[in-house]
Amino acid sequence: MQPAIYQQLTNRPDLKHFIRMNPEWYRKLTRYPEEFTEMEKAAKAFYGKTIPQRIERLSGQMQMISMLIQMAGSMKD
Repeated sequence: MQPAIYQQLTNRPDLKHFIRMNPEWYRKLTRYPEEFTEMEKAAKAFYGKTIPQRIERLSGQMQMISMLIQMAGSMKD
């Protein structure tokens, strides 16, 4: 693996953990270091940090809050 790629992985513990969980990316980066941005995208999807995943998580939280408000309102009656 190129020293620059290794240094980037050392500086980002989340990517280092992702590589340990998905060793095929280690092999891929060793052969094709230009795939680093693709690995970052895959890591974002793995950790749930993409925009659609964040929106879905926020939507679920909003539904939970709405349900709790409805339950609190029904207990007052």
